[in-house]
Amino acid sequence: MPKEENRMSKDDYQNKRDLTATDDPDETKSIAEDITPGNIYVIQEHDSKKLHYDLRLQFGGVLRSWAVPKEPPTEAGVKRLAIPTEDHPLAYATFEGEIPEGHYGAGTVKIWDKGTFEPLEVDEEHGKIIFRIEGERLSGVYCLIKTRGRGGKEQWLFFRKKG
Repeated sequence: MPKEENRMSKDDYQNKRDLTATDDPDETKSIAEDITPGNIYVIQEHDSKKLHYDLRLQFGGVLRSWAVPKEPPTEAGVKRLAIPTEDHPLAYATFEGEIPEGHYGAGTVKIWDKGTFEPLEVDEEHGKIIFRIEGERLSGVYCLIKTRGRGGKEQWLFFRKKG
């Protein structure tokens, strides 16, 4: 999947963190054996300034990431806002822990759901990603649809397809 012009890169992730002072994984750490590179899907519950959920899907050598302010949708038709964040290294797929106060993303990170995903339709030009999730909590066909929020900022809708 090509990188969008305004998409935050994995370098943005590395630049926001002091990996010597936190347990945040970096690209030099390996991923767990139960995660298959190539189709990684994970949602992490992130209790930082405000509780939210980080949706991560592997495209190429990174985890593309979106912050979802409310609990991810388990039922068809329930839509959630998804705000793009910086790409994360693959090692982040298994990260759980505490990011210390004073550091970017400070707070508790726990895996909320994990599994695999299969891209069904990826149309970057029109801002549409449709994929099948096979997770422990979520399963089925889900969509990410790009929209423009206030001030023209990029945001997405995340929802489960009906049927």
